[in-house]
Amino acid sequence: MASYEVRPREEDDLVADARNGDRESFAELVRAHQHEVFTLALRIVSERELAADVAQEAFVRAWRAMPGFRADARFSTWMHRITVNTAFTHAARRRRRRAEPLQDLHHEPEADGLTPERAGESAAVRSDLEAALGSLSDGVRAVVVLKDVYDWPHADIAEHLGISVTATKVRLHRGRRALRDLLWDLGEGR
Repeated sequence: MASYEVRPREEDDLVADARNGDRESFAELVRAHQHEVFTLALRIVSERELAADVAQEAFVRAWRAMPGFRADARFSTWMHRITVNTAFTHAARRRRRRAEPLQDLHHEPEADGLTPERAGESAAVRSDLEAALGSLSDGVRAVVVLKDVYDWPHADIAEHLGISVTATKVRLHRGRRALRDLLWDLGEGR
């Protein structure tokens, strides 16, 4: 997937135009942020097809909410919040009608500058990490992803998830401990 970047000043203009209903400006914002939105969704829901649905719905929700976007936060931060909410909505729907087990994720390693040996190691570690993340509860996984991958402050995570800062820290500790134990067990099996 080709990377698409927008300069900050240009992005401010695109946001302003999109807030006024300019579809092309919003399409530019989507192109600039689609990879990070999909990646966040995938890390939360742990399934590629569901993550694609979450990302698509997140952008639809963003388009509908654009006129009310106050721009007191960066567009990417706003999209992260919409994506997390959308992922939780999808996960809740899925739990209510759980009929089939989640399928394992398989990713091709990114080959930029990697030797075949390192790419293989990276793919194995990524696969183990995704399996371990997928075994965490939704609430714990969300805290771990938002803190350890996206570096959100505890207070922002707590506010966004509707829990206390203490609960955020407890979930983060439990998640990290569970990941450590799971990854340790997977590593010993090799």
